[in-house]
Amino acid sequence: MRSATITRKTAETDISVTVDLDGSGSYDNQTGVGFFDHMLDQLARHALIDMTIRADGDLHIDDHHTVEDTGIALGQALAKALGDKRGIRRYGECTLPMDDAQVKCALDLSGRPFLIWNCEIPTQKIGTFDTELVREFFQALSTHGGITLHVDKVHGFNSHHIAEAAFKAVARALRAAVEIDPRKADAVPSTKGTL
Repeated sequence: MRSATITRKTAETDISVTVDLDGSGSYDNQTGVGFFDHMLDQLARHALIDMTIRADGDLHIDDHHTVEDTGIALGQALAKALGDKRGIRRYGECTLPMDDAQVKCALDLSGRPFLIWNCEIPTQKIGTFDTELVREFFQALSTHGGITLHVDKVHGFNSHHIAEAAFKAVARALRAAVEIDPRKADAVPSTKGTL
């Protein structure tokens, strides 16, 4: 079964993440950061990855540690659930429109973390949420999930739409990448024989 639970406790946050890669996209995410929970719900639903996240962070300071550390724990959970990555498609891509916004994502579950982020969000806040934390989340996810992740905004002017399109585009690309390839379900998708 391709599932995993990661717990991560520091002086700043206490986080538990459970994922099931072969789920239906059900979610129960509670971080104390409303907009971020909404984005995590989108990630689970559109990746068809069952996801339960509990985060207790130092929100009296700001949302930064909670968002970043959730990205770290989620990346670790995805990597653990993937195991040796035998049978996966490995690559995924999506160009996703959301009203005025269009965001492209291409990713590789290579084990080599790298983030390319060309997704400027025009305002500093969405409600009370710091928009710079969208990139921070994906940086942590990429680094700790071993994901080569490229996110590019084609266009858009509404910050909420741009951020949500980014999460959904990553989700749809991730969905494709973690799926089992029926033509090579017994093989690691690399000429090296390992990822």
